[in-house]
Amino acid sequence: MSEVLPPSMKVECGETVHLRIDGREVEAQPSDLLLEAVLREKDIPHVCYHSALMGPIQTCDTCIVEVDGKLVRSCGMKVTPGMDVVTESKRAVDARAEAFNVILGNHMLYCTVCDNNNENCTVHNTALAMKVEHQDEFKPKPYPVDMSNPFYRYDPSQCILCGRCVQACQTVQVNETLSIGWELERPRVLWDGGMQIGGSSCVSCGHCITVCPCNALMEKSMLGEAGYLTSTPQKTLDKMIDVIKAIEPEMGYGAVMQVSQVEATMREERIKKTKTVCTYCGVGCSYDVWTKDRKILKIEPLHGDANAISTCVKGKFGWDYVNHKDRLRKPLIREGSGFREAEWEEALTLVARRLGEIKKESGPDSIGVVVSSKTTNEEGYLMQKLARAVIGTNNVDNCSRYCQSPATAGLFRTVGYGGDSGSIEDIAQSKLVLIVGSNTAESHPVLATRVKRAHKLFGQRLIVADPREHEMATRADIHFRPKPGSDLVWLCAFSRYMFDHGYAKTDFIAQHVNNVEEYRKSLEPFTMEFAAKQCNVPIEILTAVAEEIAHAETMCVLWAMGITQHVMGSDSSTAISNLLLTTGNYMRPGCGAYPLRGHNNVQGASDSGAMPNNFPGYQSVTNDEVRNKFEKTWSVTLPAKVGLDNHQMVDGVYDGTLRAMYLAGEDMISADSNANHVAGAFERLDFFVVQDIFFTETCRYADVVLPGAPALEKDGTFTSTERRIQRLYQALPELGDARADWKITQDIANRMGVNWNYTHPSEIMAEMASLTPLYAGASFERLENYNTLQWPVHPDGADEPILYLNGFNFPDKKARFFPLQFREPSDEPSVEFDLFLNNGRQLEHFHEGNMTHRVSGIHEETPERYVEVSEELAQERQIESGQWVRLTSRYGSLRIKVLVTARVVGKQVYLPLASEEGPVNVLTGSYTDSTTDTPAYKETAVKMQVLPERGSNPLKPLNFRYSGKPTPQMGVEVERKWKRADYRLPGSVGLVQIQVHATR
Repeated sequence: MSEVLPPSMKVECGETVHLRIDGREVEAQPSDLLLEAVLREKDIPHVCYHSALMGPIQTCDTCIVEVDGKLVRSCGMKVTPGMDVVTESKRAVDARAEAFNVILGNHMLYCTVCDNNNENCTVHNTALAMKVEHQDEFKPKPYPVDMSNPFYRYDPSQCILCGRCVQACQTVQVNETLSIGWELERPRVLWDGGMQIGGSSCVSCGHCITVCPCNALMEKSMLGEAGYLTSTPQKTLDKMIDVIKAIEPEMGYGAVMQVSQVEATMREERIKKTKTVCTYCGVGCSYDVWTKDRKILKIEPLHGDANAISTCVKGKFGWDYVNHKDRLRKPLIREGSGFREAEWEEALTLVARRLGEIKKESGPDSIGVVVSSKTTNEEGYLMQKLARAVIGTNNVDNCSRYCQSPATAGLFRTVGYGGDSGSIEDIAQSKLVLIVGSNTAESHPVLATRVKRAHKLFGQRLIVADPREHEMATRADIHFRPKPGSDLVWLCAFSRYMFDHGYAKTDFIAQHVNNVEEYRKSLEPFTMEFAAKQCNVPIEILTAVAEEIAHAETMCVLWAMGITQHVMGSDSSTAISNLLLTTGNYMRPGCGAYPLRGHNNVQGASDSGAMPNNFPGYQSVTNDEVRNKFEKTWSVTLPAKVGLDNHQMVDGVYDGTLRAMYLAGEDMISADSNANHVAGAFERLDFFVVQDIFFTETCRYADVVLPGAPALEKDGTFTSTERRIQRLYQALPELGDARADWKITQDIANRMGVNWNYTHPSEIMAEMASLTPLYAGASFERLENYNTLQWPVHPDGADEPILYLNGFNFPDKKARFFPLQFREPSDEPSVEFDLFLNNGRQLEHFHEGNMTHRVSGIHEETPERYVEVSEELAQERQIESGQWVRLTSRYGSLRIKVLVTARVVGKQVYLPLASEEGPVNVLTGSYTDSTTDTPAYKETAVKMQVLPERGSNPLKPLNFRYSGKPTPQMGVEVERKWKRADYRLPGSVGLVQIQVHATR
């Protein structure tokens, strides 16, 4: 009898199980698979089993052992007390050999000329370990190699049918695209139940390739590149393979394998593997990048604390931009209406001279500095130090102003830290996840996989509040669509509902929260009836959601720009934290507040002091004691007045108080709201320095453009949405004359009269840590390789993966309820501007697309943008997908194609941010959140003019949205394999029918 075990959510406990393995008594956790216990003692073959995250698959039969005299798959059963395990009995060894022989019937061994012969091929390594000398008849499958995906290929004839790829797709990524056609005469992997990858629901996340134990699934970028012989023409390769196969019966595989081992070792001399951290969203995925010279061969995730084996299409394949022909390679200086190339000495001298002149003429506050959330913590620290200690101004900011500052403000008001309460692991363990204003599956895809997994496999409840039906909304147990800008109302109404119905955690509140009475009084207007009317949501739905929250053992709230990019962004974020306090969802694992950071280092940019009101670590510039500490270390007198933020800098240009800007790694015209207004400000600057890797729209307004370097060309650290600090290592030399950003900033500072002499980013981190309690124990040594720390990091190196376990970050250790009032959105639809414009990210593109538009495979899948229009509106305006329209707001206009979809309803339209023709920001206005000046991007009314031109559907057949139809399963469904007439358990006599008990 064999059970089909699902992946488990492991929880270590004090109990242990005692069992015997090969006569030796060992201890294990009750949740351990037998294979895991065995592998801690010794190596045995295991081809299909990958990791605890993937769980038991049970397709390969190569891990068979004897338990109490019976042959069993060791990956398919859990340890039990007193279990007697024998791994090396003749029966077990013979059964494993028989199982592997079946595998080799599906896989031709030609390792020396295989691009996957890189010492990490499971099939190759198992053949070596089992001392395979001969391969019985190999039977190629009657299917062609599938090259239809831009990024990877599938070779059915090399596929061993282990099901790792299916298990990863169904239970880790949970895109539910892959399955195995076990009932086919020759089984193979299927995409949406069919035999072609292209046009399926595959999102090119790369999980399947990462876990594939052989060369059946491979990155196209590896083909013909990895081995010394693999670039040989296919016909020649085939002849070489035939020669090997001809001599194998006489020589055996031992000698052949020795040759392949030597060749694999030789590859190490030219293939470099470097640990790095993803430069797209804020999840903080880390992995090894494989490079050969400047060619990026592949991304290999495995050891990252945030992601393990997981990536999205951008992290796995979105690296073409690094070597793109558009990369800036030399400094540029404006000459008339154009630019000329210059040497660094001339460019840096000009920058230092002009900034110095403007400072002398108009004072240090006539200059503003904007730090990139794409650059490292060390680079952010140096740029804010340049602003404060060299220029003498607190006019310094970063792009969190455009997205996450309201979330930070809301958390500082209530609990004292502006960061996630816990880790992605806590989100996965929560009994209820509430997602508000976040398209998590497309904006933070790897984090979303953990929610999808917990919801599918472990019974987690999922509620989504969003005006648009994205993937997480489709999967949710409850999805409701509040009127845009009304989230504060229902959040406050829920808090009142908890108090009114006895659900509020009064013991928790009494012990841990201040301002209770004032807060309860502020809730009086927020009845459920008022919320239903204001939010346009039936009261029955609101009540059902409130009841779910009230009865959930733990709850995590995830939110993003659908909350923060409103005029009440800070207050709505505060309302979320108030609700979490009301329901007691802080101070323990599996609960809390999770504002999902949008850029790879937007958390770190703020942590490192790129803010007009705070030194590094959120230490106030107006605090005399703090300021004196920095003055003593930096040997300067520092300004005590809060500086200008991004938004105020633009206004300062118009009113004549700001004359110069130094901006790094930020395309402000595409990122800031009301792009035409921002462009007008840049035209008025007396001097403008832009530092970037591409010549962006913002560069057109610069006087000097300095070529920076992307993350693969530098060392440093990033801090992710989990507050997780991670090291990245230089994988490639700087391209052309481009320089790491910290080097450029230091050169400018030194030409302005100081004497900085940092030789490595580790020295910068050491200085920052010495001044920043939040990072006190952070160091490059403690962050070596895949080691990570989640701030606050204490001087001894201890960190806090879960915040508030010992109290909140206020002097009395108590949280604070923060009373709120509602006000209407800023730019509501009218008779003329009758449509509500929503906007956001796409899975395959990042923000405006400066990087991803330069990735050929992404461009092939999604070559043009579109505006999503509801089926009702399309019928009313008599338009179809491909129709050209003009969207016009009170601030600007753009021409775009229509995509008719059920994802939006009524008079709401949705515009993805990615654009090569002109940003959505030309339509958005200058209204901002009253607390943080974050633009209200999500509050824009537009009108739509139908143009006479009609084009093709902007969504291409290759795109997963076009016609993808996932095929959900609970895993690889190995019991279907066991039911095949040609299957028998290795080591058993004759064909057997295995009784199956599927368990959850």
